[in-house]
Amino acid sequence: MSGYYEDRLASDRLKRAYEVATPRVRRYLEAELEHLLSRVEAGDSVLDLGCGYGRTLEPLGRRAGRVIGIDNSIASLRLARESLDPGGRCRIAAMDAAALALLPGVFDVVGCIQNGISAFHVDRRTLVRECVRVAKPGGLVLLSSYAEAFWPDRLEWFERQADEGLLGEIDRERTGGGTIVCKDGFTATTVGEEEFLSLCEGLPVRAEVVEVDGSSLFCEIRRESR
Repeated sequence: MSGYYEDRLASDRLKRAYEVATPRVRRYLEAELEHLLSRVEAGDSVLDLGCGYGRTLEPLGRRAGRVIGIDNSIASLRLARESLDPGGRCRIAAMDAAALALLPGVFDVVGCIQNGISAFHVDRRTLVRECVRVAKPGGLVLLSSYAEAFWPDRLEWFERQADEGLLGEIDRERTGGGTIVCKDGFTATTVGEEEFLSLCEGLPVRAEVVEVDGSSLFCEIRRESR
């Protein structure tokens, strides 16, 4: 499963997954990005985890001072590079989000949206710890997952992806309760408020969970200044 987005759902196929989104899913995607942008100030340094083919990079680059987007799919990063201004504020790199090859305390904002905390299929506690490690003292980490009320729209979106051959056929018997299972082995889970907060326990942070647009849960983690 860890290589699914790297091997099966990357580059043009990943882009197509967004193109088949329903109007309600498109609103969800826009709301997530707008919420992230609302936490970015002019001149901020931003780390975008799971940047894929670059959907979020240009909007972030217009607001931030510096943006680094990482992904584990070389094919997706190649597509992202095609849309980036060589002299602009965005840079991309192939990197494991749970083992960031980055110095500690360098980013004002670390964003991991669109359920990356589940989609990456890495140890969630390790991912959160790495995000906090590379954030500046006083910096902000934003992690998102799906809101419970968004389940019907989310399921419809994944069904459309399956119909396009981007994902395997949905396993109806095993899908439910916030988890989507495909017959080719793909699974998509979620993280709720209690788990988000438990993942932050013992770290030098203040964390709260907010719902956005009735579709997303955002865990907003502020690293302590000292």
